[in-house]
Amino acid sequence: MCRNIHTLHNFEPAANDEEVHAAALQYVRKISGSTNPSKANAAAFEHAVAEIAHITAHLLEDLVATTPPKDREVEHAKAHARAQARFA
Repeated sequence: MCRNIHTLHNFEPAANDEEVHAAALQYVRKISGSTNPSKANAAAFEHAVAEIAHITAHLLEDLVATTPPKDREVEHAKAHARAQARFA
């Protein structure tokens, strides 16, 4: 969907509130087609971000992982290597 939304499940340490909020914000931006909503839509935009972040946090709490947690630094290095290969 959106390259800026990253997987948050099954990482050690677990996703924090800031990461969940950032993913919710990117989702709402993508769906609404707006990065900066007008004043008339700002309240609806922020409400949607808060609701989606809330639901996402519950989802992450409820998901069960059958594999060991991933290391954030290792996954970041893999993504960086893929990006270098793609844009080389």
